[in-house]
Amino acid sequence: MLLAKLLLVSSIVLGLSNNAYGSGLEGVVTHVRDGDTIEVLSVPIRLEGLHVPELGSRAGDDAKTFVSQLLKGKSVSCSLAGPKSYDRHVGVCFLEGRDLAEIIISAGYGRDCPRFSKGRYRSFEIEAVQNWPLPKYC
Repeated sequence: MLLAKLLLVSSIVLGLSNNAYGSGLEGVVTHVRDGDTIEVLSVPIRLEGLHVPELGSRAGDDAKTFVSQLLKGKSVSCSLAGPKSYDRHVGVCFLEGRDLAEIIISAGYGRDCPRFSKGRYRSFEIEAVQNWPLPKYC
């Protein structure tokens, strides 16, 4: 009984909930690791279906700067439906009701990763990024 109460309290503190898509997380973005990985309430989340170049490349560094400025002090809601990738949960996050990966791709900082997105972001890619190579996992 005590363990159940502790789990309930920790879920509330972390902003976790269950929904039709799996676990949900809602809260302030506490850190931006790179262009496709954020932390919400210190929980790392890899944005599903999004490919952003790695840090150390101009495009990857620019993407991190864009995402950092976009999310500074803002809250997001995420649906965590996928398995973990390294130490990160995989999910789709929304900023003011708009899919965060869609925003990043539309702004020219990322590409659709069709293996995981099933192509849902392809139409948002701008011409300037369509020649960026996709990693093999996409």
